[in-house]
Amino acid sequence: MKLKDLANTLGCRLEGDGELEIRGVRGMEQAEAGELTFLANPKYAHKVKDTRATAILVQTPVAGQPIASLVSENPYHDFARALALFYQPPRPRPGVHPLASVAATAVIGEGASIGPFAVVGEHVRLGRDAILHPHVVIYEGAEIGDGFTAHSHAVVREFCKVGHRVVLQNGAVVGGDGFGFAKTKDGRHFKIVQSGITVIEDDVEIQSNTSIDRATVGETRVKRGAKIDSLVQVGHACVVGEDNILCSQVGLAGSTVLGKNVLLAGQAGVSGHLTIHDNAIVYAQAGIGGDVAPGEMVAGSPHFGMKTWRRAVAAFPKLPELVRTVRQLGKRLDVLEGNKDGGRATEPATDE
Repeated sequence: MKLKDLANTLGCRLEGDGELEIRGVRGMEQAEAGELTFLANPKYAHKVKDTRATAILVQTPVAGQPIASLVSENPYHDFARALALFYQPPRPRPGVHPLASVAATAVIGEGASIGPFAVVGEHVRLGRDAILHPHVVIYEGAEIGDGFTAHSHAVVREFCKVGHRVVLQNGAVVGGDGFGFAKTKDGRHFKIVQSGITVIEDDVEIQSNTSIDRATVGETRVKRGAKIDSLVQVGHACVVGEDNILCSQVGLAGSTVLGKNVLLAGQAGVSGHLTIHDNAIVYAQAGIGGDVAPGEMVAGSPHFGMKTWRRAVAAFPKLPELVRTVRQLGKRLDVLEGNKDGGRATEPATDE
């Protein structure tokens, strides 16, 4: 594709030779001649001089660099759009493979593809152009919208509801039992039937080996546009808000509510029955034990304000030195107090 055609397709302003041929898209350090790269963060502008790429997506052209540029308001987004022009993942043909098991009562939408050893249960409704890769299992009564993609070993449990254009990566489980047990008088654990469902709204993507538990009663809900990374645990009756980002190994205890545009970084843990409000950011490995206000940035365990946390982290390696200083000052203070009382002053020994 000529660079000028790519610029028109992406809606970018072209600076440079529009006749250059672009055959692919890669990162700045890996790109070769004939490829497009991008610069999303200006602090990496110094690396542009070393790239072998033929052209670059930038928000502002890099001064002194002769490389052809596509000027974009959002280079990272347009890089993703360009990548989709040059690479499309393989798509299986429509139809039901002879080795798949599809219940007679299931309703399968036009253009759906159901791979070998996939299982579709009784009374399932599967939308148009859905793709079930091998070994996907859809339990009885599940309702799934159009454009659904489930990779191998993904599971949608009984009676759960999934919207349009949802992607489940390998091993994702929608609607597994919530972790609920009642203790009997003799100390044993009695399983509480998880009678609720899980609802996944439109345009959600759930990465590999993530579990979105069904509710004990009512529902667990993941709202439109949320993106959930691998190895995430969403407990029963939680609400994951619109356009949330949940990074790898995040854990939500039951009945947690996340507002819109919340970001939880890797390994953050959230206690149950609390709310993280709109636009809040939770830093990696934070432990959330109470509500988080709208737009607040928090870190640490238990959590507190991110700016204070940064100062605390910077001070932490200095604690042994601070402790020694405080002890020395304390001993000197004791000497001064002794002088006031008529005692004989002595210089305190150094406490190493």
